[in-house]
Amino acid sequence: MNQRYLTSEQRTRFVEAVLELKRRGGYDKYVTLHSKYFAADGENGLRMAHMAPTFFPWHRQFLLTFERELRTIDARVTIPYWDWTVDNSASSALWADDFMGGNGRGSDGQVMTGPFAYRNGYWPISFGVTEEKYLTRNMGRPDRPIGLPSQAELDDALAMPVYDTSPWNSAPSTKGFRNRIEGWTVSESKGGYLHNRVHQWVGGHMIGAASPNDPVFWLHHAFIDLIWVRWQRMHPRSAYLPDRPLATRDKEHGRVVSSQEPMPPWGVRPSEVMDHRAFYVYEVS
Repeated sequence: MNQRYLTSEQRTRFVEAVLELKRRGGYDKYVTLHSKYFAADGENGLRMAHMAPTFFPWHRQFLLTFERELRTIDARVTIPYWDWTVDNSASSALWADDFMGGNGRGSDGQVMTGPFAYRNGYWPISFGVTEEKYLTRNMGRPDRPIGLPSQAELDDALAMPVYDTSPWNSAPSTKGFRNRIEGWTVSESKGGYLHNRVHQWVGGHMIGAASPNDPVFWLHHAFIDLIWVRWQRMHPRSAYLPDRPLATRDKEHGRVVSSQEPMPPWGVRPSEVMDHRAFYVYEVS
């Protein structure tokens, strides 16, 4: 469900389930898991969570696994999505004190409001790329201001008819819907970032491999998942690519996963999670 339509009770249930998972010691494994599978183009080995065709199916399985664990705490909880083309300012209700909390303070980026503020004692950062033990944000990146993606930019990406293309990475030569949405191909000065620009706009812990430290990560990626659903509806004859394992002579052999190959760490194939209706529906899309 779109987070803007959640009732007060639904917001509270989601927050309390996330906090309880953190208290039980179960939350941080999602931070480390995302970090482990965040491999860049220049690194060796398999690319899985990012800069690869599996960006969408890997994160869908990631969301499903997380939501299932939340539902062991509260069976009525689901992950809401954040449509950042509409709720596109730091004053949006998303950032209210009873939900995600607000921006970080100017001196050190520390989030001081809401349930995930370190000073409230419930959200210590245990694993990250920096040493801070508190959640940080830097909305809009004031030193180099950026805005969230617009509906027009999203529409342009949704119109792309091909899922992905060789060389299946983040290079500008990699055309297709996946790379455009993920957001590696357009320079900052020109705009055009989509998924990545949202991480940059929130700032703080949302930047980098350990981005699930900020719970808004889940709402952002739930919307990314819905975007994939919308693209599939618009292009029903366009399938996940590559549809078969790459040839051994291909430079990307062993680096990307085809539709019938398993995605670590779950052993689930992209083809098994292609249709979201096997797992959930979107109440407002």
